Amino acid sequence: MQENTPAPDGHVADAVKNNWVDTWAPPWTRPYLRLSRADRPIGTWLLLVPCWWGLMLAMLSDQQIGWYDLWIAVGCAAGAWLMRGAGCTWNDFTDRDIDAQVERTRSRPIPSGQVSGKAALVWMGLQALISFGILLTFNTAAIKLGVLALVPVAVYPFAKRFTWWPQVFLGLAFNWGALLAWTAHTGRLEAPAVVLYLAGIAWTLFYDTIYAHQDIEDDALIGVKSTARLFAEKTPDWLRRFLALTVGLMGIAVIFSALPNASTLAMVFVLAGPWAMGWHMAWQLRGLDITDPAKCMQLFRVNRDTGMIPLFFFAIALFV
Repeated sequence: MQENTPAPDGHVADAVKNNWVDTWAPPWTRPYLRLSRADRPIGTWLLLVPCWWGLMLAMLSDQQIGWYDLWIAVGCAAGAWLMRGAGCTWNDFTDRDIDAQVERTRSRPIPSGQVSGKAALVWMGLQALISFGILLTFNTAAIKLGVLALVPVAVYPFAKRFTWWPQVFLGLAFNWGALLAWTAHTGRLEAPAVVLYLAGIAWTLFYDTIYAHQDIEDDALIGVKSTARLFAEKTPDWLRRFLALTVGLMGIAVIFSALPNASTLAMVFVLAGPWAMGWHMAWQLRGLDITDPAKCMQLFRVNRDTGMIPLFFFAIALFV
């Protein structure tokens, strides 16, 4: 394993310069916040957005909107931040030897020596415990789903060792909130939420394949698998397929969510959500250069906006 020296200020290579953790957080908290990717908030957004998709479509389906739904939205936001942090801590603990061999990741807290493996596990447990406390405020069906979500979270870091499709396992974990938030509102898991979940997985395959192209050379040297390595120069063709799957599956989900009770005008707006999301993904494809790591990171980060676009149209559909 290669020895690594952290930057003098502990800054992680792929974090935005002058982020709030490096600038404002108390120095003793910074290694742990970096371990949770608090200095790189895009992952929290990508975990949270499917939660809000599921909640909004559930409200559209039964036309019931109450104050408790506000708590579901806030609880999902807090839980996304905490569980993203716990998941990243687990990922970095299991990948500590691999991260030490990859240029972009060797400055992370564990391989750079800012946090020990034992301290990382304690930090992971604390984040998961607080998140579980939030989960207990939801209904029984949602609590069961939340506990079950630990399975894909636990498996994901190992997926790159045994499959060329680790992005599928990331999608299984990152889009679970679509199932959970729908169930937290309705009290039961229903077909539209499952289809929405599949749409989210297709979207994850889109953005995380772009992300994985940053490390394609290092991954090849150390034997780590990814869809970026699998698709190689055919990546744009595969991304178009994932775009079509995302839009098509989300379109089916919103139709079956809205059909029972929504007005014609509401149906128009709710269908505009996946349509507009698809155009944003197409815009990313036009600017994609898989040989440029900086461009790949830039496009990966704009997927926060990609996921927020449908929420704008879903919100309008709720009130027309």
